[in-house]
Amino acid sequence: MPYIIENPLSAQLPAHFNLSQPEAYQQWRQRKLADYPHTLQTLSVSLQNPWALSTKELATLDTVLARTNLAIYKCEGAKLNKEALQRLTSQLGLSQLDANLCADEDQMTSLQVRQTGRHGGYIPYSNKRLSWHTDGYYNPPEQQVRAIVLHCVRPAYEGGENQFLDPEILYIQLRDQNPDWIAALQHPDAMLIPPNIENGKEIRGETRGSVFSVLPSGHLHMRYSARARNIEWRQDAHIKAATEFITEFLRSDSVYIFRYRLAANEGVISNNVLHNRTAFIDKTGAERLLYRARFYQRACIEKENT
Repeated sequence: MPYIIENPLSAQLPAHFNLSQPEAYQQWRQRKLADYPHTLQTLSVSLQNPWALSTKELATLDTVLARTNLAIYKCEGAKLNKEALQRLTSQLGLSQLDANLCADEDQMTSLQVRQTGRHGGYIPYSNKRLSWHTDGYYNPPEQQVRAIVLHCVRPAYEGGENQFLDPEILYIQLRDQNPDWIAALQHPDAMLIPPNIENGKEIRGETRGSVFSVLPSGHLHMRYSARARNIEWRQDAHIKAATEFITEFLRSDSVYIFRYRLAANEGVISNNVLHNRTAFIDKTGAERLLYRARFYQRACIEKENT
């Protein structure tokens, strides 16, 4: 018997994400993979004035995001500050910021090495390797992070390269191997994130949820972390096989995995794609600094693949 979870809302799912409609999936898969970009040049968009994007720049960003859920922008003019970054993101329909624990007062986050205070306990604020994840995978259902923007103010002296993978590509890899894996990863208890305890005090309770879900807009959403201590997986043979496959795929040299080291005044806009970061070395007086903004909306949703 197929391992398909009974879902009273399944009739409302887009046909290609409904496991009982394989023909629709094959049609969507063919469209998704047709001429899928394999070079960073196809993901790059030059922006002349982030304060007021041109119609052409918006259309290009929209097209790139629709194909890969990921775009790399290069600002040709003045360096962006947080105010300019906020103006840039608002033009992409992004306004509802996720104020995480270590965010700045403006709800954006300054990612830099910090060895003391609350920040010192979290890997994003160190120079260590950051494993594969989607942002905010520990958030409750009503606060899911659907888009993130990373803007580079200063790159590291050495290292700090990112890798990116479109969740829709990983969905295809998994479903092609075994549709039962997708069903298992859609289980509402597929992954449990333990409580966040800080100095003996619980600052976030445990959260449970699926790896893959479909948003009301009809778009795929993914929650994932490769850090074993961050996740307690549901005891299920299909989940075990699926997560082992994910681990091996993320270690591979697949043409679908993009690698890039941001330079100053460059950034990444994504619909919360899978990403990681290599370890890095700072130079005294010119330490690595990135601004990160997490949003509850998706970027440029009006022209995405359906």
